Amino acid sequence: MKARELKELGNDQLQEKLAQLNLDLFNLRVAASAGNLEKPTQIRATRKDIARIKTILTERAKA
Repeated sequence: MKARELKELGNDQLQEKLAQLNLDLFNLRVAASAGNLEKPTQIRATRKDIARIKTILTERAKA
């Protein structure tokens, strides 16, 4: 997701999205360790999305 799309979401929606992405990241890591991961770049993309959401939440908390 793009930062612009994430900024349009509310804090509750961002928290839900963050929880879902953390679960997805866990599942991707399990799949990678089992050797069943088709796209290794998914891990990187998921980590970046998590970082974007955390950054937006931090910016909103400071404002």
